[in-house]
Amino acid sequence: MDQARLPRPNTFAGLSLVLDRVAEHRDEAAWIATQARSDAARYLLLDGGGEAFLHRDGDALRWLDAGERERWFADAPASLLGIAHGAPHFLLVADDPSRNGELEEALGARRMSLRGAGLLLGADEAGLFAYAKGLSHWQRETRFCACCGAALRLVSAGHRAQCSNPNCARLHFPRTDAAVIMLVEHEGACLLGRQAGWPAHRYSTLAGFVEPGEALEDAVRREVAEEAGVIVDEVHYHSSQPWPMPASLMVGFIATAVSREIRMRDLELEDARWFTPEQIVDGIADGSFAPSTALSVSYRLLAHWLQARAGLDLDALTGTA
Repeated sequence: MDQARLPRPNTFAGLSLVLDRVAEHRDEAAWIATQARSDAARYLLLDGGGEAFLHRDGDALRWLDAGERERWFADAPASLLGIAHGAPHFLLVADDPSRNGELEEALGARRMSLRGAGLLLGADEAGLFAYAKGLSHWQRETRFCACCGAALRLVSAGHRAQCSNPNCARLHFPRTDAAVIMLVEHEGACLLGRQAGWPAHRYSTLAGFVEPGEALEDAVRREVAEEAGVIVDEVHYHSSQPWPMPASLMVGFIATAVSREIRMRDLELEDARWFTPEQIVDGIADGSFAPSTALSVSYRLLAHWLQARAGLDLDALTGTA
């Protein structure tokens, strides 16, 4: 398929263009302490449920400086995210919910989920929020050793957890769950489905988690066969997207079906059908078709396909800025 240029990068992706994760320094306690005391240090504050503190009257994160960190979280561990725009960036977690109101008032802030803030924040801040949320979720959920059951302690600037049992001392690493998400096409039409709980007229690309011992391309073929009974032949990588809701990586593909026969198998979908570009255009215009939000790589897969197959701009059709 002709690789048309994406209208814009996937949300939360592209963070490596601005952030150096400086993994080689994560075990250097003195270096990290110096960075944490720096006047340039910035602290991304999340509450215990993974919501970020944003400016109350703006669409930007409410970063803390080193002085505010000392005032509000002197004894709280800070996880190093990396160096961005010449400044060290850290993660802080306000894990006492009784303080959230006080913090919001003192900082002139409001809290918002990653899903809610993803399209409001600039690309750099959205990516940093996603990174911090994924790391904090793993820290919160990984408290005990899976081998011996002893308590874990965070090491490597928050990027490793080590068993406190000296006879075990096993290291645990942040977990990311791989999932495939795919736009399936056949002779000028694409396959989209919807789940029962979605907003009316919402259709999206198919998706599913990768199983043990399974290649990504095989996961695409299996998931499409299970959900829609459609047999897929060629599978080509498109792009990926961090999706820490709570801990996924969405790997996007364009796939080709051998026929348009649909036979629902696992009942995960309420409906699945083939759409031509013309049907999508007409459906958006009359309200009978709504693509997934621009937050998801699903939207970008559809945008790419419409541009490559029909020269259509999905952002223009939906009024997406």
